[in-house]
Amino acid sequence: MNNNAAVHPVFFVSDRTGITAENLGHALLTQFTSIAFQHHSLPFIDSEEKAKLAADSINQVAENSENQPLVFSTLIDEDYRKIIAETDAYIIDFFDTFIKPLEVELCTASSHAQGLSHGISNEVVYMSRMDAINFALKNDDGVSTKEYNDADVIMIGVSRSGKTPTCLYLAMQFGLRAANYPLTESDMEHGTLPEILHPYREKLFGLMINAERLRMIREIRRQNSEYASMAQCQKETRLIKLLFEQENISRIDSSHISVEEIATTIIQRMRIRRPPIY
Repeated sequence: MNNNAAVHPVFFVSDRTGITAENLGHALLTQFTSIAFQHHSLPFIDSEEKAKLAADSINQVAENSENQPLVFSTLIDEDYRKIIAETDAYIIDFFDTFIKPLEVELCTASSHAQGLSHGISNEVVYMSRMDAINFALKNDDGVSTKEYNDADVIMIGVSRSGKTPTCLYLAMQFGLRAANYPLTESDMEHGTLPEILHPYREKLFGLMINAERLRMIREIRRQNSEYASMAQCQKETRLIKLLFEQENISRIDSSHISVEEIATTIIQRMRIRRPPIY
């Protein structure tokens, strides 16, 4: 059936975490904004028994749904893929779509190994990424500046402008060492960067945010406080803009863009060389 008014079931099936299937699937589904999707994740399908249970789950949903389920699969094992392929669903098999054509183009058989993209296939790379996450946590919110020499980037901006989630994303996704330092009202009123940041000017990147968005975020954290008042937010956003302009700090407005977009912009503008992630 093709009934856009009804919820459309979607399954993400994988022999490991399912992150790749979900990321690729979501990227495609975002193009269909008029359709409501109901997501089901089926990770760690690494045995025939689990594959059959997954198939039963898909068929059960298919039986009770007005729309045929979509299945995004990154399963590697041929036998498990056949079990899923026999379900009453429309199958998008990323192995067939991408791996097999690559084998032909590269004239080389793939390893058919499970979990390489989100496992510990390269111990050195994995540990480097874990170190980057620990670095972001240790150097969050200006708690410590002792390791700033080792930072790839140091985020600066007013409180609640998105510095911490951006640092963690840079660490988790790209293995980059990202610190962040919150600029206080006192810092901004002086019109110059705090002295502690002067040696690291080349590593600084600023986050701006509009006053209304900042007020909404702060209101969730401290409801009805001076910290979250519109007057305070307007004052801080005005001062931070003047400071960034005066100090010529590379910056981006984080008001209405995602962490992914912020992180990618930082890497591009600062020309940061990303470490290998596989």
